Amino acid sequence: MQTAFTPEALRDPETAHTEGIVRKCVHCGFCTATCPTYVTLGNELDSPRGRIYLVKEMLENDRPADERTVTHIDRCLSCLACMTTCPSGVNYMHLVDHARAHIERTYRRPLPDRLIRLALAKILPHPSRFRLALRLARLGRPFAGVLDAVGPLKPLAAMLRLAAAALPPSPAPVPPLATGRRVAILAGCAQRVLDPGINAAAARLLGRLGVEVVRPPGEGCCGALVHHMGREAEALAQARRMVDLWTREIEGRGLEAIVVTASGCGTTIKDYGHMLRLDPAYAEKAARVSALARDVTEYLAGLDLPAPARPVGAVVAYHSACSMQHGQKITGAPKALLARAGFTVRDVPEGHLCCGSAGTYNILQPEISAKLRGRKVAHIESLRPDVIATGNIGCMTQIGSATAIPIVHTVELLDWAHGGERPAALEGLAAPARAG
Repeated sequence: MQTAFTPEALRDPETAHTEGIVRKCVHCGFCTATCPTYVTLGNELDSPRGRIYLVKEMLENDRPADERTVTHIDRCLSCLACMTTCPSGVNYMHLVDHARAHIERTYRRPLPDRLIRLALAKILPHPSRFRLALRLARLGRPFAGVLDAVGPLKPLAAMLRLAAAALPPSPAPVPPLATGRRVAILAGCAQRVLDPGINAAAARLLGRLGVEVVRPPGEGCCGALVHHMGREAEALAQARRMVDLWTREIEGRGLEAIVVTASGCGTTIKDYGHMLRLDPAYAEKAARVSALARDVTEYLAGLDLPAPARPVGAVVAYHSACSMQHGQKITGAPKALLARAGFTVRDVPEGHLCCGSAGTYNILQPEISAKLRGRKVAHIESLRPDVIATGNIGCMTQIGSATAIPIVHTVELLDWAHGGERPAALEGLAAPARAG
């Protein structure tokens, strides 16, 4: 795609990077076939190709974002299916990240939108605040229908409906084993509140495999939530904090890997090297952290797992989170691990399409999100599985809100099969289940 950025504009490294991305686009339109919003809405401007034109026009002229551009960029899920499809290697992720930061700097949103986004940015990354907000949301859930009738308040209604009916208790900590292999595990923010059993399962499984799992004190949000909202200063501050924390461990007793059990976080952490490349104090450290980041299934695939202690035989519908398959290009490892553990794994039809969770998207764009969720759940239920497995807490919350089929994290099933606890969501599941 031809561009007309001025030499002055190209002196800005972010703009120069964006210009290089735009130039790679050859207008082929392959991306439209796999873009959830284009498939759902049928509007060219709600496709990656259409959004590239909008972003190019906005940044090329260095003009403030307008309502038209903001509308179509806001509708983007950042699922990155377009990057998997694109034959030209267009890095749409970095392009839309730049666009969102520009929108945040130059566009004044309507007051209700500003307040909801501020609340999300100041609550979700902080576990204690998020826990309190969920308790209050349970009290407000009966009023969701009333809020739905007021257009600007629909995101609040979506927030109330997605709130967990009850918060699970935190499991007992798993004592670390003193061995030669040592990894850090990301405690996270939202997942720590919504399902602390995920990290507990990962720690138990890794511990039995002889891997010492450490949780450095002072961990916080990795920055993914605010990064995808365009709040770049906050995102970079959170990223620097995590880089400092992990660097102390790397330079202390050493780390073989930084294990992540939320694939949305993993995609962002693996991009720290890019996000902080212009900061001379952090560029090298951030690149080192990114190089050590591993999804938990990615790390487990490199270990010699024994035969399962209790082959369950349950039929598992594996939902590949967008941040896993498109963001990190991890597709085979989770399914292979589940199959080796004795589960019957089934692929979900249209598995490349997003479930509509996408971080805070299911709150900020509830109508499109609900359509995508309905489409995804229908495909999953057509498989008649005993359980759904996925690698991202957002997908678990989104899909779990619309189906009676239990949904758990992949590592919870692996821990169970290899001698760990049965996931709480599967208490009623008979084992072994049908395998046909």
